[in-house]
Amino acid sequence: MALDDSELAAWHDFLQITATINRRIEQQLKQDAGLTHPQYEVLSRLSEAPDACLRMTELAQAAVTSKSGLTYQVTQLEKAGFVARRDSPGDDRGVVAYLTEKGWAKLKTAAPGHAELVRHLFREGLTDKEFDGFATAMAAMHRHLGS
Repeated sequence: MALDDSELAAWHDFLQITATINRRIEQQLKQDAGLTHPQYEVLSRLSEAPDACLRMTELAQAAVTSKSGLTYQVTQLEKAGFVARRDSPGDDRGVVAYLTEKGWAKLKTAAPGHAELVRHLFREGLTDKEFDGFATAMAAMHRHLGS
């Protein structure tokens, strides 16, 4: 069964909006901080974790990426000195990534510009009522998809 006109229009708008937001965020982070969006997400998710440290599997889930994609990003961030890895305490097979002092500093300089752009792209242009409805819809979709 084909999408009706309303569903198709909403789907096309969603695709255009997400592509635009992703492109603009990628450009801003690269220009202002020398980071890719996935790298910023890794730093951000680590900063929110207890002791700024997460098992690689947990970090992959939090950063919404595959394990192999995360390994690549963490390797790049490790080369830059922003994160490091060590064995997980009490689990010889587990590996944790943690934010270094240099990583904290990078995140602190990158976060304000990133937050400003996200707010501009994601929040501005909507009334409070529209944004509340949008946020409610996103939470419902998140629950529906089980992500």
